[in-house]
Amino acid sequence: MDFQAVWIATVAVGAIGLLVGILLSFLGKVLAVESDERVDAVREVLPGNNCGGCGLAGCDACAKAIVEGTVPVDICPVGGADCAAKIAEIMGVEAGETVRKTAFVHCSGDCDVAPVKAQYSGAEDCHAAAIMGGAGRSCQFGCYGLGSCEKACPFDAVHVHNGLAKVDKEACKACGKCVAACPQHLITLEPYDAIAEIVCSSHYKGKSVMEVCSMGCIACGLCARNCPVNAIQMVGNLPVIDQETCVRCGVCVSKCPRKVIYFR
Repeated sequence: MDFQAVWIATVAVGAIGLLVGILLSFLGKVLAVESDERVDAVREVLPGNNCGGCGLAGCDACAKAIVEGTVPVDICPVGGADCAAKIAEIMGVEAGETVRKTAFVHCSGDCDVAPVKAQYSGAEDCHAAAIMGGAGRSCQFGCYGLGSCEKACPFDAVHVHNGLAKVDKEACKACGKCVAACPQHLITLEPYDAIAEIVCSSHYKGKSVMEVCSMGCIACGLCARNCPVNAIQMVGNLPVIDQETCVRCGVCVSKCPRKVIYFR
């Protein structure tokens, strides 16, 4: 065995490895992308639920977007005002006023007031039921009660009781998962301190509603006509309340024959 040749080959390989290492180190420094320390700082402040309530792919993407200035500092619905204030301090900007929100189910049709008209035996999923034409409930606009919103909620704030989804506003973080999970579009994000809400989403009126739900809005318009401050307008066949104008006088509640106006 020619030991001299082996030694020369070993030295050559080592030298080449050393040169490659030096070259890679040099290129790493030259081509390195400057990282913004604020991204890590903002990420530390974010709650870390990765719920997507901000509309982005988790808290890492949210932190990056905040630092890049493509989204506001108060974009995280879960963190709320405290989180927004801390991020604003990191970014050196004003946080502004953050309105706390909560999910609200615009339906009162549980199994007692909107009874089942047919037995549903499909998957326990509201989207599957929608494909099959409904979950056998009498009102085609109401809650299916199969709990897709409950399963989607990462904060255990939504539960189905007697065939109707209900939201615990104290536990809700307004991430919007339940909103996206409802094929009936019954859930919206509303101000936490909203004065009044309409607990019905039927597009029908009068007898057509009474035949399927004993609490559904029949679009009589009494609430709108009797509101002393004109805070209610009929849109389609449903009343819409202007929260800024409403003075919580209670006239609409007393005039509604179906009791579909809910004061929080």
